[in-house]
Amino acid sequence: MKNKTVFVACDTSNLSKIKKIITQTRSKKLKIIPKFGLQFFYSKRGRKFLEDIKSDFWLDLKINDIPQTALSAIDSLKDLKKCKYITVHANGGLEMMKAVKKEAKKINKNIKILAVTVLTSLNNKSLKQIGHTKKVKQLVLKQADLIKKSSCDGIVCSAQEAKIVRKKHKKLLIITPGIRLPGDSSDDQMRIMSPKDAFENKVSGVVIGRSLTKGNIKKNTKRLIDHLKND
Repeated sequence: MKNKTVFVACDTSNLSKIKKIITQTRSKKLKIIPKFGLQFFYSKRGRKFLEDIKSDFWLDLKINDIPQTALSAIDSLKDLKKCKYITVHANGGLEMMKAVKKEAKKINKNIKILAVTVLTSLNNKSLKQIGHTKKVKQLVLKQADLIKKSSCDGIVCSAQEAKIVRKKHKKLLIITPGIRLPGDSSDDQMRIMSPKDAFENKVSGVVIGRSLTKGNIKKNTKRLIDHLKND
């Protein structure tokens, strides 16, 4: 099981809760890495905490802007020494992703740039409302081709698209949010899957939020380990 990577979504601005999530999800049986999004990063003490953190983490900012602004944003994060993953949005286009990847290599050769595709809160109906003519799977595969061309390290998509992406892109990191333990509520997610089923779809890692952080974190972590033991 140690070859499986789980990212725990630290979606709170409460520093005490963040510390609790990190401490109580630690396991010798499974690789669990904290993922910090906009809520914590924008909080008063969030940025400072990430400067001093001792463990590797994922900074999920979904950077989406013109190339120069995007690479400047990456450059401003160079003091976060333990940051191992940063997200950009594929909607920013090929040149933006290439610029970010190039800048990231300058500041830390170990940082992985992951490009986010269609958010897991969206479905085919949502895309149509936005103005897209392609369905979710078609759009994600199109974006995956662009991500590969940009030299970004990986793609963020739902586990439902992971199988078709992996078939075409054998070496791309595929990270999947929208993961729920069996029996848990889907909440605001549209395209969900269990951790076990996601890994069977050849993903590189999964993102789990409320299934781990809501309620008893230690018990939830044990549930996750037991769930994955059976694959």
